[in-house]
Amino acid sequence: MSCVTSSVPRYLSRDRERETRVMATVNGSNFITVARPSQLGSRRRFASASVPSSSIFNDRVRAAKVRAAVQTATQDPIAVDKEVTSKKSILACPICYNPLTHAGPALSMDTVSESTLLCSTCKKTYFGNKTHLELTASSGAKEYTEAMAPTTEFFRLPLISYIYERGWRQGFSAMGGWPGPEKEFELIKGYLGPVLGGNIIDASCGSGPFTRLFAKSGLFSLVVALDYSENMLRECYEFIRREENFPKEDLILVRADISRLPFVSSSVDAVHAGAAVHCWSSPSSAVAEISRVLRPGGVFIATTMIYDGPFALNPFLKPMQRNMFRMSGSQIFLSEQELEDLCKTCGLEDFKCTRNRRFVMISATKPS
Repeated sequence: MSCVTSSVPRYLSRDRERETRVMATVNGSNFITVARPSQLGSRRRFASASVPSSSIFNDRVRAAKVRAAVQTATQDPIAVDKEVTSKKSILACPICYNPLTHAGPALSMDTVSESTLLCSTCKKTYFGNKTHLELTASSGAKEYTEAMAPTTEFFRLPLISYIYERGWRQGFSAMGGWPGPEKEFELIKGYLGPVLGGNIIDASCGSGPFTRLFAKSGLFSLVVALDYSENMLRECYEFIRREENFPKEDLILVRADISRLPFVSSSVDAVHAGAAVHCWSSPSSAVAEISRVLRPGGVFIATTMIYDGPFALNPFLKPMQRNMFRMSGSQIFLSEQELEDLCKTCGLEDFKCTRNRRFVMISATKPS
């Protein structure tokens, strides 16, 4: 495991000739995901984590390439080989996982309401509505409905969806070390270097704070905003609709179950899950699905909370706290090691993390 908790008084820098580094100042705290011992001081706990440059992304044969220069926070250009992929090619039936056949205009956020997708194996048809594609296993069924875990149903409430970016997400900083979406995004880019230019799934996207950052960055050929909550996706749609000149052509919104992802196996370059893993009723089922859809070399990156301290140290309090969370259908993590074990159990390797108090960002890779 490679986890960095050290402090370096710089913002974001890239030194292509010596070593790739990603640094960011976060609400008065400084993070670094790549470091040398001489830079950190003897009393800082850290481990080096090599973040490969985006040139490694050239390994795969591409049908077409588009060169894009994107400015970082320091105005240093990042050269990206942006793969031109078919938006329909990664979508699959959530029942049998066979590719869906698309009838209608090219898929985008603006055309989703006109879209129809057919599974030739299950003979099931999936439709788009005003805001998103419905790709759950029970989509279109009138006779069957299924209640999910309390935490999942909680985030489907219109009020919770409305306040998520109107106070809820901002409160994470007070909970312990959360940087905020913009500065988290700077850290995310360091982990996603090998897959820049490919497609990315923003899993459990909520109202879309990271979806919008991914789409506007120009670093990805396709961005999929995915959530189980219809109301979260509607909020995501409205936030995007109100922005002028938003790049909607390479963005689609999808309603799906994180444990039954509607994507072809080994078709996805990156999956991001911001502040979500602890809300999943079965993290191992979800991460196993993520591992299935990632292509070899694909990257999973997530942020969550670690509740170490008295609960982690006291053998009697630990199971009590875990059971309290499980009753609601959510999870609790007491150490970075638990998250590493979760990723390894689901077939991912090269685990890295960045920690600041309770906030932790993790990254793992599908073996090539």
